[in-house]
Amino acid sequence: MRLQMQAIHFDADPKLLQFIQQKLDKLDTFYDRITSGEVFLKLDKSDNAKLHTKLLEVKLYVPGGTVFVTEKGTTFEEATDLAVDTLKMQVIKFKDKRSTSRAAKPVDGAVVEEDESSIAVVTDETEE
Repeated sequence: MRLQMQAIHFDADPKLLQFIQQKLDKLDTFYDRITSGEVFLKLDKSDNAKLHTKLLEVKLYVPGGTVFVTEKGTTFEEATDLAVDTLKMQVIKFKDKRSTSRAAKPVDGAVVEEDESSIAVVTDETEE
């Protein structure tokens, strides 16, 4: 998957960017139709000048929508692990929703009704 990574107000280490790329590439095992994504790395400055919370935002583009997550951590690696776990659940949910909505679509304007004994196709047309 093609990722565009941006570090806001600092220069990110290439090893960090490679780590994030490898972690997010594993999402292809759950849903292989992810086309691209954007990753934003930010430093969230708190009251203490020495303590910076790392903020990671990931936006993945899939056919028919997007998946977005924001995670905080003490390191970018920790935030990446949290984001990948959340994205994994969201991607699986998105995939299941897409597959169930496709299975439930009527064919040629007909509504399919299931009964325990048989399956009947009901059309909107009246018989004359």
